Amino acid sequence: MLRKQKPTTSTLPSPACGRGAGGEGASLLERAKSLRTHQTDAELRLWFHLRAHRFMGKKFKRQKPVGHYIVDFICFDPRLIVEIDGGQHA
Repeated sequence: MLRKQKPTTSTLPSPACGRGAGGEGASLLERAKSLRTHQTDAELRLWFHLRAHRFMGKKFKRQKPVGHYIVDFICFDPRLIVEIDGGQHA
């Protein structure tokens, strides 16, 4: 009788560290830091309005690792994640 093997984390690719994410060899934190320093125009414009509690008095963080992903913007108080799509996905 053949038994199916359970997939392990070592056999599954990490979405944030795969080739398409540009994270070859970089840790999730290093990649997030790089994304913070190389923001798109859309991210820069939105960040101006979200930073320093400017939007409804809420604290937002940018390019924050959450699980195996890096989210563009996150506010922990209402548990809100904002992702911006732009020309870099074309």
